[in-house]
Amino acid sequence: MEVLQLLRLLLTTTMLGLSQTVNPFMAQQTPPDPCYDESGAPRRCIPEFVNAAFGKEVQASSTCGKPPTRHCNASDPRRAHPPAYLTDLNTASNMTCWRSETLHHSPQNVTLTLSLGKKFEVVYVSLQFCSPRPESTAILKSMDYGKTWVPYQYYSSQCRKIYGKPSKATVTKQNEQEALCTDGLTDLYPLTGGLIAFSTLDGRPSAQDFDSSPVLQDWVTATDIRVVFSRPHLFRDLGGRDAGEEEGGTSSTPYYYAVGELQVGGRCKCNGHAARCVKDKEQKLVCDCKHNTEGPECDRCKPFHYDRPWQRASAREANECLACNCNLHARRCRFNMELYKLSGRKSGGVCLNCRHNTAGRHCHYCKEGFYRDLSKSITDRKACKACDCHPVGAAGKTCNQTTGQCPCKDGVTGLTCNRCAKGYQQSRSPVAPCIKIPAINPTSLVTSTEAPADCDSYCKPAKGNYKINMKKYCKKDYVVQVNILEMETVANWAKFTINILSVYKCRDERVKRGDNFLWIHLKDLSCKCPKIQISKKYLVMGISENSTDRPGLMADKNSLVIQWRDAWTRRLRKLQRREKKGKCVKP
Repeated sequence: MEVLQLLRLLLTTTMLGLSQTVNPFMAQQTPPDPCYDESGAPRRCIPEFVNAAFGKEVQASSTCGKPPTRHCNASDPRRAHPPAYLTDLNTASNMTCWRSETLHHSPQNVTLTLSLGKKFEVVYVSLQFCSPRPESTAILKSMDYGKTWVPYQYYSSQCRKIYGKPSKATVTKQNEQEALCTDGLTDLYPLTGGLIAFSTLDGRPSAQDFDSSPVLQDWVTATDIRVVFSRPHLFRDLGGRDAGEEEGGTSSTPYYYAVGELQVGGRCKCNGHAARCVKDKEQKLVCDCKHNTEGPECDRCKPFHYDRPWQRASAREANECLACNCNLHARRCRFNMELYKLSGRKSGGVCLNCRHNTAGRHCHYCKEGFYRDLSKSITDRKACKACDCHPVGAAGKTCNQTTGQCPCKDGVTGLTCNRCAKGYQQSRSPVAPCIKIPAINPTSLVTSTEAPADCDSYCKPAKGNYKINMKKYCKKDYVVQVNILEMETVANWAKFTINILSVYKCRDERVKRGDNFLWIHLKDLSCKCPKIQISKKYLVMGISENSTDRPGLMADKNSLVIQWRDAWTRRLRKLQRREKKGKCVKP
């Protein structure tokens, strides 16, 4: 009886609430959003508790007045008993009743079917009768808009005979979704105003922790409610006749079902992600979803909010859908359960079609052929720069995606592989654009026994005589700028491979720009007159020697071989012009 009293209180409260407003799904007027706390953090929110049947159309398999009879006539409001009376506004002083046709045979089934318009979480189903309560009644629900039906509850004085159920059964966690049968609300009296009230959660063991029970969450969910009256109460008056038997022995069999109010108490099912339900453009009832969710029941995450799986909100956790982290480089993503588990159930989003030359699960690094510009934020559209590897110096077009360093060929260096490394010099081969300069000290090849006893007196004629003037210029057969490449010894001579960079004077047709040889006697080289170093540039002023054994240039202690200075270019060009004007003294 305590359950009945509670349901009566709920019914009364709901009726009072509905009497003050026409639309039970009116938007909440409180300025703060119930789905977020004062700091803006998400929290569970649920629509208000309503009578979901209010104002809804009920389909009845039998209605008094269809066709019209002496007792029921749809054209006469005083004798009309349409199904609309089941869900209209009823008060204690104005109870309108639906009534079935007169039942000529017993038992006879009559069905009431109510569509809620969307999924609701039903707390109770109640019927207030204008006739005696039926002897047998079944309450069913559908979760797929009437396609299939499952029983919710049975009422009968003959549970096993009518429904194949025991009249008393214990509910355990193993059978929480099983319809029970009871004989507690099947007695004849009262003859009018009797109530059948079914609570979906009363006596269910998991009801105390509803948030953690998907079984009960599914059990209370319904889109449609159906009530099937199977047997009316057959009773006799004090004279021994059937209550419907008229004087003279003629029976009018006035057995019928009559209900004043059908209520379905519950909440619009939004899985804790909406505080109200509204009508969409097609006038269908849908949840006003928050927490980045969508769907009629807020039952999925909005696009791009797949960083963790959708979950129903609970009192402990709002389970807001989170946006994927794509650093502003992608518009779509998907969820990956394996990655989610590996992250400790923190992040499972995978970005799709990364733009702006980015790649990776979060579009967080640069794709092949591009590298990260650290001067810009990773969210910048220009966070990745093209590698720009040198077509000759680089071994490929793909650079390091973090540093931008291109893969260089041997002897090549630079971010884009655009210059020769130290100890290397440029070649004419695209395969090996930089070749190694031999690390050779020319004087180390000359033994101490080959060097004169007194290098100072031996080299004296050339010592301190490094000035460039017109007289010296005119005496020499050639004046050239050379780059010393490598050296080898041939008998008593040092043979240098040189590259002639500029020719300022030449009386020998063999002296041309490009590769050539420079010969210096080891005796002169050991005393460092002249002094030569590999990979250095020199100005060489000397005399041609016509030797078939030593093709090229020759220098000795009397030659001018000094390390090159760029300032000499202008002076040598001036001497060159004077020579052309005949200023040189003939030898």
